[in-house]
Amino acid sequence: MRQGRKRDGMPFMRRFMFRNLEIRYKLLVHFLFISILPSLALGVLTGWTVDSIMERQMNENTLQLIDKVNRNLEFYVSNVQNTSYLISFNPEIQKFLRGDRTADKTAQASSVYEAKKFLQGFTTLNSEMAGIMVVNSQGKYISNDMYATSPDEDLTLERWYQEAVAGRGIFRMIGHPANRHVTTHADYKSSEVVSAVRAILDPDTQRVLGVVLIDLKLRVISETAKDVRLGKTGYLMVVDEQGEPIYIPKQVGLQSFPIAWLHGQSSGSFAREVDGRKLQFIFRGSSFTNWTTIAVFSTSESGREVRQMRLYLGSFVFVVCLLGTTASFALSRSISRPIRRLMMFMQRAESGDLTSRYWGGGTDEVGMLGRSFNSMLTKINDLIGLAERQERQKREAELRSLQAQIKPHFLYNTLDTIQWMARKQGAEDVTEMVEALSRLFRIGLSRGNEYIPLGEEIEHVRSYLQIQKIRYKDKLGYTLELAPGISHLPVLKIILQPIVENAIYHGIKERRGPGTIAVKAERLEGRLVLTVTDDGAGMSAEKLAELRRKLEAVSDEGAQDADVARKPGGAAGADSGAAAGAGAVAAGRAVGGAAGSGSGSGYGLVNVQERIRMTFGSGYGITVTSEPGVGTTVVLTHPIIHEDGRKEP
Repeated sequence: MRQGRKRDGMPFMRRFMFRNLEIRYKLLVHFLFISILPSLALGVLTGWTVDSIMERQMNENTLQLIDKVNRNLEFYVSNVQNTSYLISFNPEIQKFLRGDRTADKTAQASSVYEAKKFLQGFTTLNSEMAGIMVVNSQGKYISNDMYATSPDEDLTLERWYQEAVAGRGIFRMIGHPANRHVTTHADYKSSEVVSAVRAILDPDTQRVLGVVLIDLKLRVISETAKDVRLGKTGYLMVVDEQGEPIYIPKQVGLQSFPIAWLHGQSSGSFAREVDGRKLQFIFRGSSFTNWTTIAVFSTSESGREVRQMRLYLGSFVFVVCLLGTTASFALSRSISRPIRRLMMFMQRAESGDLTSRYWGGGTDEVGMLGRSFNSMLTKINDLIGLAERQERQKREAELRSLQAQIKPHFLYNTLDTIQWMARKQGAEDVTEMVEALSRLFRIGLSRGNEYIPLGEEIEHVRSYLQIQKIRYKDKLGYTLELAPGISHLPVLKIILQPIVENAIYHGIKERRGPGTIAVKAERLEGRLVLTVTDDGAGMSAEKLAELRRKLEAVSDEGAQDADVARKPGGAAGADSGAAAGAGAVAAGRAVGGAAGSGSGSGYGLVNVQERIRMTFGSGYGITVTSEPGVGTTVVLTHPIIHEDGRKEP
């Protein structure tokens, strides 16, 4: 009573220490930590990662779109540049620029006509060009689409002309024309075209001969930029190096772009508040056109997607935590209940009730452990019964051994007497047969030994064949071949005689005319290989398949029995005892002649297969090949056993 009260009085904190908790509570705590804490951490980390990834991908995608627009713009500007080069090298244009006064008026008019025709070809082929004008150093010009607003206007004083002269032959885009005295037949507004100029120099003196002016329709630029949409409200705009607008859509709300916002960088991103709206700007400049393409979109649009993503992520984390808590309770209960049930059955078995059985039907580890527990109890009961039977059989065997001690001597003496009487009467064939039978019995009994040298096994078969030879005379022929150096190796006794007997009764006997049996023993790849070949009637494919099926069935059962017999703690003598019993039976069948062959059922082969498998396992045994009218070959593999009992792997 005191001890019980002392146990009940266990300190409260010690009773509820984590290591003293029941397994279901431990599992519950672990599952909660595993499911909830990682989910929360994953939610925070994922939210931060998604924000950064979305921002980076948005910037990268926008820059890729800007690069695409820049390439398109560069293509059109490059086309204008190439056109200016072709114009500057044209001979008729050169004549006009140099002002050849020696030619008559007809020749000059023809030259001007050819020059205009040449310029008209460019505007016809390139619809994006609004007009082309060539002005020489005296202010005279030629063009099909453009003309000066006043005949007295000196075009060499125009700003665009001065910029081209300052460029010294370098092609330049000067943006929208402003305050120039040049117009077109189509009456394009200044906001509808973008001008490009290039001075034409004399290659010898580097003197400016004139300027080429090309107007590019803004429609080409606007269509290129309009085709690109950034989200729902984002747009693209294009400005020159001074920040003057080349193309700015009305939705942006900017009349001009402060170039200082770019901070002299060729690409990047920044945010600004314009007319009360927070806008995000992503830009990249083109070194060819000296224009900068800028993507503009509202930060609220990207923020809306981020908030939506966070809402989804938060909902997901909440659901995961809720499901994790529920699953933790269910999982801890499902794991702990079978364990507690199995523990209860084990306690019954511990108290001595070996009839108790675990009745759980699961296929998980606990179910497998329960079935193993049931199997263990069954084997314990079987071993108890086996021990009782072995003890009883041991006493019976001792009695039979005492009774049989005089039988071999009596049998040998009787056979010697018959042999002496036959020799005295001159019956040599009887003498030979009795002598062979005597050797057959002597080797078959072998003083009760299960293993005999391979040479004696061959002699046993030789004696059996001599007896059969006397019976069948010329119908039976045989050869025995034993490889050198292996006659001393021990083998299970009487493993060849049943095979040879099967070959005689189901091969040679069924054959028309004489037949031959060849027995060969050799060592191959660390094993003894014993081969019995006959040229008898052979077997059909159906009979061969049936025989192989019987041998395989014996292989499975025999291998399992051999494994059980070799287990530590099992019957230590099961290996030799079971094989010895089978050997004694086989020896009796050898003496009894054809009675052991079983009328074509292959019983002798099955018996040998069973003995080998029970003794050595599934790695050894018999294989059979046969062909009707050709013969049968039986190959028996046997391990090499040394004198110290060690078996080669």
